[in-house]
Amino acid sequence: MIYSISGLLRQVAPTYCVVEACGVGYQCSASTHTLSSLPGRGQEVTLLTHLWVKEDGMELFGFSTEQERRCFRMLIGVSGVGPRVALAILSDSAPDRLMLSIAAGDAKALTRAQGVGAKLAQRIILELKDKLARESAATGLDFSGGNAGKVSAFTSKAGEAAAALAVLG
Repeated sequence: MIYSISGLLRQVAPTYCVVEACGVGYQCSASTHTLSSLPGRGQEVTLLTHLWVKEDGMELFGFSTEQERRCFRMLIGVSGVGPRVALAILSDSAPDRLMLSIAAGDAKALTRAQGVGAKLAQRIILELKDKLARESAATGLDFSGGNAGKVSAFTSKAGEAAAALAVLG
């Protein structure tokens, strides 16, 4: 697996960027959040990566933060969510807001992403809600961007309601 890539940023397109490392240009598909955080062309850049291997080839996905890559990996673990849909979800919602939406059971927030219908949004919430709470409690990882108490406090209906209101702003 390729953990990360560092090099000169050669190109930025709406859905990917090209990073040149050791004379080789690597195309990295990325979310709009990652693409918007990149420096200017010709500047040094480092992206965390995920290599997707399929029958007809390989594709490299780039992320500006470990939190975003972790969310991507959780999303592609859900049945029916491929890397393109996962990127669409991450392009629509920052990782902290996404995790709060999942924890609060906010399917409407997930359906804003291209390619995500109501059934898929419910499946994502069903499969990731408990996993998110378990992983956050077991490892101490903060999926919430500083709102860890809100994410892991879903032991009561009042906790869920408070998180839902927090997601709504």
